Amino acid sequence: MDRVNFRTQVLTRHLNNHHNATTDLLHTAPCVSYSPPELSEPPLNFDTKLLRKLLDGQSIADIDYMFNLMIQSNLFCPRERGGKVFISPDFNQSMEQQREMTMRRLDYLREHGVFDGWFSKKGPEGDLSRFALAESASVFDHSLGIKLGVHFFLWGGAIRFMGTKRHHDKWYKPTETYEVKGCFAMTELGHGSNVRGIETITRYDPSTQEFIISTPCESAQKYWIGGAANHATHTVVFSQLEINGVNQGVHAFIAQIRDSEGNICPNVRIADCGHKIGLNGVDNGRIWFDDLRIPRENLLNSVADVSPDGQYLSAIKDPDQRFAAFLAPLTSGRVTIAASAINTAKVGLAVAVRYSLTRRAFSIKPNEPEVLLLDYPSHQRRLLPLVAKTYALNFASNYLKMIYVKRTPESIKTVHVVSSALKAALTWHCMRTLQECREACGGQGLKTENHVGHLKSEYDVQLTFEGDNNVLMQQISKALYAEFLSAKKRNKPIRGLGLEHLNKPAPVIPSHLTSSTLRTTQFQTDIFCLRERDLLQRFVTEVSQQQAQGESREHIFTVMYQLAEDLGRAFADRLVLQTFLDVEATVPSGSLKDVLGLMRSMYSTIVMEEDSSFLRYGYLSIDNAAVVRKEVLKLCSELRPHALGLVSSFGIPDAFLGPIAFNWVDANAWSSV
Repeated sequence: MDRVNFRTQVLTRHLNNHHNATTDLLHTAPCVSYSPPELSEPPLNFDTKLLRKLLDGQSIADIDYMFNLMIQSNLFCPRERGGKVFISPDFNQSMEQQREMTMRRLDYLREHGVFDGWFSKKGPEGDLSRFALAESASVFDHSLGIKLGVHFFLWGGAIRFMGTKRHHDKWYKPTETYEVKGCFAMTELGHGSNVRGIETITRYDPSTQEFIISTPCESAQKYWIGGAANHATHTVVFSQLEINGVNQGVHAFIAQIRDSEGNICPNVRIADCGHKIGLNGVDNGRIWFDDLRIPRENLLNSVADVSPDGQYLSAIKDPDQRFAAFLAPLTSGRVTIAASAINTAKVGLAVAVRYSLTRRAFSIKPNEPEVLLLDYPSHQRRLLPLVAKTYALNFASNYLKMIYVKRTPESIKTVHVVSSALKAALTWHCMRTLQECREACGGQGLKTENHVGHLKSEYDVQLTFEGDNNVLMQQISKALYAEFLSAKKRNKPIRGLGLEHLNKPAPVIPSHLTSSTLRTTQFQTDIFCLRERDLLQRFVTEVSQQQAQGESREHIFTVMYQLAEDLGRAFADRLVLQTFLDVEATVPSGSLKDVLGLMRSMYSTIVMEEDSSFLRYGYLSIDNAAVVRKEVLKLCSELRPHALGLVSSFGIPDAFLGPIAFNWVDANAWSSV
């Protein structure tokens, strides 16, 4: 009974005091208001236009053209929130509605001439323009970018690079006008990364001069084929080519799968892949071929051909070399994925940083204003290293584009290795950044209209399409291993892939690091090179020892995946640092160069802090690792005054960001309901 009386007295006191306490609270706590960060942040001491030019280069005009084109049309779902107009897809629509909207938006871009002369743009400038247009579409909606990319870069790229003049003459024009809607049938239910293992079979019938494409088993069905479920009329089919009972390996063929009315062709079966966690504006489908006959001329024959009487012809006799030459041009897919990933990270960071410059939480002392989120060291640590890393990876993405558009037969290997490294590094960074931005925005990060949360599911596929990232890391290690052995066999210095530093003595890392040492380009270069060379030497030694015990090289590579992935990451990180240094070297002394130096130091120290290999293999002592950790916090505080300028320099128009990046109070006011 005493306990009941006690609870009654407590509740009575609470109820008696409740009204007055609330009244006092209302009088002493004014309503939270929004103030644009441009009014409160320190004046910028560097030129944001110059910094953006370092990011987007000569593509700025194409990028802004696409942005403005999308902002102008109601097809891109403009809506007013908090006094500003934003555009983004309506994700409340059904899967079928989203797919149709994606196609309508592509029609709008086509009608406005975006794709005119797509294949006639020549040289590096033409390739860079194509990349810029596709990347800009992805900033609005990943489904739009993927749908465009499948049609022009995969279907169109296969025609362009794997075909010859007869294919160019026939297919370029209808592809540009969307009279033909193309897709790209490589992946199968049973085979993804292992393209050589695909099971679709194509045989040649010399009596009719036709190829016959067959799906011999359920695991051979073509799977995840973008465009196949609803819209595609034609596809490039990747298949084993069997001539006179001999398998000549994987080749590519053009096949029609729908007529001009949208009816599925005879001897073709198509099913929908169904609803996905993201990218529901892309109609992914599955395809079966029931002895589909196609003309002999539909073989894409840049590497190999079949004569009318059924003779297999190729100037490249070695099957491995032929397969490599066959797939080499398709690297453009990884180039666009890497660039799209970095643009998506920019959107997430622009939203999260702008929100953190206007949203407050908690007071440090009584009767003082609440503190801006980005003034908390913990919040700086969450976002500002990601901003610096985004700049570093953007510079690396630009480097990848340039070596791709200027590629030669001699540089194909470099393009393959670099694209593998950066596709993995940039897509991992994108997903990590979106998750951190989602959390940094609190509950607002869950709202689809604010982008950062929803973008995670839209972009998750990046980690596995065009190559599983962990598999790509292992491929890089194999390539570095081969380069090392080749140079040793020739008794020559190593050349290429940035490995020339292996010809020099190993760098020596100071036993006691200081802040000033950590910020020098010499130290940063030394420790990244030391890590790469040591891991490569460990890898070579381990392979040699296990080979001496009778193990096959393939088995050794499989069981050494951890060391292989460490080496792949080391290669990527050293490459990114080098591209940053190359960009920095083009900037004259002044405030912009100083900010770049801060971001480069942040990039290098955050890699050292977060990658356990620096401690695992002894490149950093425990004491030096503690110095690195403290330096990250110092760099965060020094980058803090530049935060607004750095995300503004991304060049993402306000309309492509979320409402919480601006007046989030008015955007959520009753009047906006």
